[in-house]
Amino acid sequence: MASSAETEKRQKRGVPEGLWVKCPGCQQTIYKQTIEERLGVCPECEHHFYVSAQQRIIQVLDTGTFEELDADLMPTDPLEFEDKKKYVERLVAEQKRTGLSDAALPGTGMIRARRVAIGITDSAFIMGSMGSVVGERLTRLIERATEQQLPLIIISGSGGGARMHEGILSLMQMAKVSAALGRFDTAGGLFISVLTNPTMGGVAASFAALGDICFAEPRALIGFAGPRTIKATIGIELPEGFQTSEFLLEHGYVDRIVPRSRLKSEIAGVIDYCGK
Repeated sequence: MASSAETEKRQKRGVPEGLWVKCPGCQQTIYKQTIEERLGVCPECEHHFYVSAQQRIIQVLDTGTFEELDADLMPTDPLEFEDKKKYVERLVAEQKRTGLSDAALPGTGMIRARRVAIGITDSAFIMGSMGSVVGERLTRLIERATEQQLPLIIISGSGGGARMHEGILSLMQMAKVSAALGRFDTAGGLFISVLTNPTMGGVAASFAALGDICFAEPRALIGFAGPRTIKATIGIELPEGFQTSEFLLEHGYVDRIVPRSRLKSEIAGVIDYCGK
């Protein structure tokens, strides 16, 4: 029989870490695999968890059809910016952590056998902010969609707009992308904008709001400044649910709230309806 000392030395067998997730929507503890099987959606309250740009490619496009564009465009540090750490070091850390080279993942692919141009911004990479590479990748994507007459889908996940580490070079990207969308619209292109949680700042104030059709995921935070900033600035109580996709649907900012499980079918339906 083992002594008490030997028993104490034995490692206790417990539940492996990472198997369960606490939902911020309903506070229930959910089996992680169940959430993943439901495309990152809680089975109890339909809360939409964050999913990466790579996961969205798998969810939205037909299997094996994605072809990434402009992967060779890499961010640099023209201003030699430094806050708590050097911008160059921050970029390297974000690239290792997310598996992305920057916050935008552009390419072409098929959605239910319909060829499309698609861009995704990922809030995990410096909050999805628009550095020079993000703006250039999206602009080139739009220009290819214009030349090849492809429907354009941009799925926005950005907690900010311009990336302060790049100064005015970043700020101009919002105008550049919007101008490319203007030319795309003049050429008769179809732009479907999908707003996810969060879509804020200059992204919400520029290209994300310019879709011919604007879809939003349920309960997404969408706006320019955040609710706390607005309240502190103007000193008044904001309406309940202010800046949620449901509030914005009521006020005409978005056209339809689409759960993640239906997004692929809804996009395909719009493309067919518009004859693209």
